Amino acid sequence: MLSQETLEAYRRMTPGQRLKITVEMIRENTPYLLRGSPEVVARRFERLRQENDARNVNMLTAIARTKTKP
Repeated sequence: MLSQETLEAYRRMTPGQRLKITVEMIRENTPYLLRGSPEVVARRFERLRQENDARNVNMLTAIARTKTKP
């Protein structure tokens, strides 16, 4: 979890600044994602897909809750 200080710093950034950090993180971490046997890499990406799907479900559920309230 990010500290309150870090969250505030991110909130003060422009979308371009946040995008730059994101792209840098992707570049730095891609070699590690692709390291290992094809089976290991496939499992790693499957886990990422599962985590992303779970986040999407949580967001959509929260959005649906706000739309059903009067």
